[in-house]
Amino acid sequence: MKRQLASILFLILSTGLITLSSCKKDLLNQAPTTDLGAEAFWKTEGDATIALMGAYAATRAVFDRDYYFEGHSEYTRVRGTSTLNNQILRGDAYQNGNYDPSGYGGSFDKYYRYLYGAVNRTNYVIENVTNLMLPTASGTSRANLEAIIGEARLLRGMTYFRLISMWGDVPYIGRVVNENAEVADITRMPIGQVRDSILADFTYAFEKLPAKPLALGRSAKPAALAFRGKLNLYWGSWKKNGWPELAGFKQDAGEATAAFTAASLDFKKVVDDYGLTLFKGGDPGQIDVLGKADILPNYYELFTPKANGNPEMIMSFTHMGTPANPSQGEELMRDFGGRTIEGSQLWVHPRFELADRYQLIATGDFAPKLIPMNPSTNPAARTTLNSAVNPNSYAGRDYRMKATMLWDYEMIIGLTSLKSTGYAPFIYQTWASNVNINGTNYLSYNTDGNNSGYIFRKFVRNYEGLGRSEGDFAWPVMRLADVYLMYAEASNEVYGPQGDAIGLVNLVRRRGSLPALKADKTASKEAFFDAIEQERIVELVAEGHRGFDLRRWRAIERVWGPPGSAGVWRQDTFGANQQRYYQNTSDRTYQQNYIFRIPPGERDRNPNLTQNTPWL
Repeated sequence: MKRQLASILFLILSTGLITLSSCKKDLLNQAPTTDLGAEAFWKTEGDATIALMGAYAATRAVFDRDYYFEGHSEYTRVRGTSTLNNQILRGDAYQNGNYDPSGYGGSFDKYYRYLYGAVNRTNYVIENVTNLMLPTASGTSRANLEAIIGEARLLRGMTYFRLISMWGDVPYIGRVVNENAEVADITRMPIGQVRDSILADFTYAFEKLPAKPLALGRSAKPAALAFRGKLNLYWGSWKKNGWPELAGFKQDAGEATAAFTAASLDFKKVVDDYGLTLFKGGDPGQIDVLGKADILPNYYELFTPKANGNPEMIMSFTHMGTPANPSQGEELMRDFGGRTIEGSQLWVHPRFELADRYQLIATGDFAPKLIPMNPSTNPAARTTLNSAVNPNSYAGRDYRMKATMLWDYEMIIGLTSLKSTGYAPFIYQTWASNVNINGTNYLSYNTDGNNSGYIFRKFVRNYEGLGRSEGDFAWPVMRLADVYLMYAEASNEVYGPQGDAIGLVNLVRRRGSLPALKADKTASKEAFFDAIEQERIVELVAEGHRGFDLRRWRAIERVWGPPGSAGVWRQDTFGANQQRYYQNTSDRTYQQNYIFRIPPGERDRNPNLTQNTPWL
């Protein structure tokens, strides 16, 4: 049997088209390029752009549901995945993955194949524009075609970056694959060589792309720089902390420092050279009183279509909901919302432990830990100081808390048949129940998949007109706040706490209405790293970063305890134990969580593919 590295996925993904929009052009629903011979296509910049849209579509399919990866962390529960609204155009790369905090490394065979489908689609653009169009192009046309190649190379680099982040050494394919036989005996390329190719892609993209995107969803120089910096940041982390599960990979302090230095330089250019700003200038905005949600902080709006095209979104993948194209809507409301909101399914919700990460506005530091209490057995639970079910325990917190999550007696807009049903209070373990609050009757928020006592508000729309799978939010794959925090991390690794890096972390904190970091938080390299990690947790929660951070920092043992330990229970706000992770877990399981399994089906078809050591 011939190996099928990308053949099935290529058929699916090569005809997919991303939803892109601007005030001047509509690039939706272009005719599939793969049905045309080269002699009839690849004639104009428009042809090349249409092909590029297919590359964006294939790449979007492996990045725009990264929030599922949050389940690999300690703060978010992913209890499953929804089926995509349109599997033909968007595929279903994230299905069948394991999104628990442990035991996940062998469950991403499908995702691996979809990544290579995206690689092949980008190669399709790069190869044909380079070979069939550039030789006869000149002047402005040549520059435009080179920019199209730059966009495709950025997408290819992003995809290979994701591959090495999960699997280490991977096969490298830099050309179009037309027949399975062409890759039937390919071997894995050492990660360092793949990294060099990714850096080359990002560098070419930076050199050729415009300073600003041509349309919402297109990429520009800041995106290329930011991804090049992120690749170097990860490389520095791997070289500093080691990756013993990857055969042949060596720690190297000198390489780590060089990578961190390069990362900090790229991030600094993104920050300084392109006039980018945080959403609404990083201003926290206004916040409603406890138990109301008429006025939500600016951080909430950042994850609604109001932020589409905002400079903070350095790179995003667009979606087009009703009425323009419901088949290309995003699924965020369906995955983050409960039944009360258009029958949504609540596949993703915060764990109890996330609430304690939100600091107090008055002190800029942590509040006393919340105490789980069951109001059905403890009459004082709703009034006890610091009780997790006492709404007043959440007063005076980081504005991002109210924008991100709901606790007992917080309100959210109900939606049915595209119409508002008014406010619904979230009250844990009540499901569409009649409740009276201050003389007003409500039906409580139906969240039948929840087992922590908290629900996400982040990503859940609070206005009428769109169904649960018809959103038009442009998913951020790179945003400025992340760049600020990555710059702080990279520069701290090389120089220790620096004034400009501290200032950028404080800008991120300001949107939560928190004061600047106190002196003890920046007194040492270690203290400042802790402050950066804290901001990454609350600023980037549910965006897909935390699991990758834990692996590159070698922090799984720090979070869950060492091999053979008692493990860690995850509780709810009532104090009930829900899940226990890493109980008497073996060394081998930890190793398998640090590096993913090369799909056995690929190895069955190709004996030249080696397996990562923990999976032998």
